[in-house]
Amino acid sequence: MLAGLLLAFGPAQGLPERFAPLTLALTHWLVLGMLAPIMIGALFQLMPVVAGQAVAAARFISPFVAIVSALIAAGLSAGFLLNDVRGFIWAASLAVMLYGAVVLALATTAWRIDALDATTRTLRWIWFSLAMVAGLGVTLAGSFAGWWQIDVLRWLDLHVAWGLLGWIATLVIGVASTTVPMFWQTVRPSKRWQSSLPGLLWLPLLLASLPFLWQFALLLACALVALFALIALRALWYAKRSFDPAWILWLVCGASWLLAAILTASLSLFAVYLPASVAQAFPWWIGVLALVGGAVLPVNAMLGKIIPFLVFLHLRRQTPAGRRVPTMQAVLPPQRLKWQARLVLLALALLMLVPLAPSLFTVVAGIAFAAAQGLMGALLMLTLLRYRRELMPVLLG
Repeated sequence: MLAGLLLAFGPAQGLPERFAPLTLALTHWLVLGMLAPIMIGALFQLMPVVAGQAVAAARFISPFVAIVSALIAAGLSAGFLLNDVRGFIWAASLAVMLYGAVVLALATTAWRIDALDATTRTLRWIWFSLAMVAGLGVTLAGSFAGWWQIDVLRWLDLHVAWGLLGWIATLVIGVASTTVPMFWQTVRPSKRWQSSLPGLLWLPLLLASLPFLWQFALLLACALVALFALIALRALWYAKRSFDPAWILWLVCGASWLLAAILTASLSLFAVYLPASVAQAFPWWIGVLALVGGAVLPVNAMLGKIIPFLVFLHLRRQTPAGRRVPTMQAVLPPQRLKWQARLVLLALALLMLVPLAPSLFTVVAGIAFAAAQGLMGALLMLTLLRYRRELMPVLLG
């Protein structure tokens, strides 16, 4: 919600330029304020459920993940928007403590996981990509704070590459390999799919560490993302539960990653042939497709499915035998999720229009995005209140 309101009413100078202060602030509000806490929480939840290994330190770290991530995003926003060095110092210091603790907690658990499929392989190695993203980010923030001098553009390229492909895309596709077939009844991923993740996605990132291979690594990454997106789209198209409100979000997610890969490759190969206004809009479109279409949409889809499922599961475990437990559809009615899905898709479409008329579409798109995420937050709160209401008679009884 804050990211949407910041877009609607923040300083829009320079938009849709990739390095505009507002663009940088919005990116970190989305990635750190929203996506990082949800994804880290998902890892803490999935490791014991899917891989059979509980993260021992999760109970001590979990209470701080969301609030400290938001503080880091606020610090970076202050640095970008107000040109305040203290914001970068604050963000870098907190990031070292929080994400360092998360990486250590995940790494000490991951070595015990048996990597049997795409999801468990992802869970076993995802700590490494988080360490890379956080390490590169802290290095950049330290440079902005004046602690040291580095080649900022080079480190920034690696930070973005590991963030989008190594962390977000890998975690989305790794987790979806189990959850999408389970909840939306798609075909199970093939053995080749299972064995190729996350290693195949990370191959371009390892090649990108060599500067003279950057261009090749970038094109290879685009080809691999496009390939996985096409395979996923085919499976999603034939899902048995395509009537589910969140199914369209997964379909648009796959299409977003495919289009982001095509635009990235096109910008890399044909930038000199594109009009200046179009070339300037490409990074904005790529960022919106990857972060909103490729990350926010599947996160919304999973929240609308996983939270009611957990409520149903806990109620069934805590309710005495013979007493009726409300279904997932009763806990969170599908019609409400349908309206939220439509609203977030509208926000995605409006965000793609921002380069055409920034002064107009930043306000409209920002308000639509804030409303979509506010509605999701309200639905989740109602779900938790329903859980408490159903559990109260059991406890009192």
